[in-house]
Amino acid sequence: MKVALAALRQRQPGKLIVAVPTAPPDTCDDLRDVADEVICAVTPEPFMAVGTWDRPFDQTTDDEVRDLIKQAA
Repeated sequence: MKVALAALRQRQPGKLIVAVPTAPPDTCDDLRDVADEVICAVTPEPFMAVGTWDRPFDQTTDDEVRDLIKQAA
């Protein structure tokens, strides 16, 4: 996500907002260094894994990511 935010920042947006349903508290803190606003709905401790807190949590395939990038271009 940090790389995506850096790429978006190069386009000089008015504001970069990150919103995630679940993340470790330290990850949310780290994202505040690269985004203008960070919204983390749930920051459980101990965190363990996203799949523990979000159901269902299917992995995104490389092909799905490539298709999304092509659609966005």
